[in-house]
Amino acid sequence: MISLRLYRIYDIGREIDIDWLERALAQNYFTARTSFVRVKPKSIMIEDPPLMIQMHPIRVEREGRTFEFSVVARVFDIGAISFCFVHDDRDADYNELENLAFLFAGQEGLSEYYVQYLKTLGEIIKPHIKNFAIDPEFYEDYTVYVTDRRDDSIDPVPLLTGEKSKISPQMRQEVVKNSLSYTVDDLVMLSWDSALICDPESPTDIIDLIEFANVQVLELRYYDRELSRGMEKMYDDIEHADRLSQFRRSRKYHAIMAKQMEMYAEISEIIEKVDNLIKVTEDIYYARVYATALKVLRSGQWSESVTRKIDVIRENYSMLSDEVRIQHSNFLEWVIIILIALEFGLAIWQSIW
Repeated sequence: MISLRLYRIYDIGREIDIDWLERALAQNYFTARTSFVRVKPKSIMIEDPPLMIQMHPIRVEREGRTFEFSVVARVFDIGAISFCFVHDDRDADYNELENLAFLFAGQEGLSEYYVQYLKTLGEIIKPHIKNFAIDPEFYEDYTVYVTDRRDDSIDPVPLLTGEKSKISPQMRQEVVKNSLSYTVDDLVMLSWDSALICDPESPTDIIDLIEFANVQVLELRYYDRELSRGMEKMYDDIEHADRLSQFRRSRKYHAIMAKQMEMYAEISEIIEKVDNLIKVTEDIYYARVYATALKVLRSGQWSESVTRKIDVIRENYSMLSDEVRIQHSNFLEWVIIILIALEFGLAIWQSIW
């Protein structure tokens, strides 16, 4: 038995009321909440499990062959939606799985299908999402290959790279180094854009963990981009304010500070939700798989980038706040000087008259 799972994940808004959305879609779609089946309930903690929606299947033509994919969407409360195209073949072997890897390398030719599902489902769920927005060009994609038999004599590198060319020893080591096993019969091999899972039992929990990791990375990438845009706007506004008169400059600084605090508070709250999207507590193996997936996907680098930009925004807020206080202090000093001058003037005028 083999299975090909093609993922593409998009950001669609700030917050989603999953409970409300589930009730709204229940009449026309098969929906369910994500749950892990091979671990104790307390081993993996999800504060608000994503909503799974069964979509209509599709057929895709490749080199004269027709492949049917079932389509599943998952909506996450942090504002992300994940589409998964699933092709199962119970009678096929690893060679067929490798052929599929070459046929669908890089998910080439599937973008129009993803966008179609994104727009269709987006129109349905739009009323239930805060700050709904879709950017079809910004996404995270990932491919998971599944087989029910582990065979160490088979080379997994061509499958994971989607290339038939000879791979150098250095690159080969890079591809296969993130491998984990719980028993001698199973294997999870994680690379930067694909994973191979060999397991005689249904590995749905492992597959879901990999999907969660990709969702986290997508959201970190998205808010890193939003922070970059916000910082560019902030610097442009400060440059514009510096050309204004002192009174207008102070008002402009106040407006910039208000926007900074709003962005800082909003994104900090969302990033905290992203970081706590899922917690693997008591299952050591699943915790290792999840941590490895985040490492391979460079989650730490994106998280550090987001943290640095949030710190820059906080520092700029502090600098502007100090500047506003200095301007306010200077204004009060001038008011005092003027009042003293007026008092002296009034005293002189009274003495003369």
